[in-house]
Amino acid sequence: MSFPDTANRDVRRFEEIINGREYLIEVSEVGIDRWRAQIARIPGGSAALMPFYGSTPDRPPRRQLSQWLIRAHRHAGNAV
Repeated sequence: MSFPDTANRDVRRFEEIINGREYLIEVSEVGIDRWRAQIARIPGGSAALMPFYGSTPDRPPRRQLSQWLIRAHRHAGNAV
């Protein structure tokens, strides 16, 4: 299997508001019909420790990451 050159990979960014917080989700091509979604790395910020994979950039990786963030916020709110 041949992967695209890193410099030429298709990267798409989506802004999501989850529980009142803004997230920039970055979905990047990692192979033929293979996409990875993660929280975009920004200066002073963090990235998702758990990337999600799928065959298209929008679904399922973007949706899986969004749902994971919703569950994480719900769990964090219950722990307080």
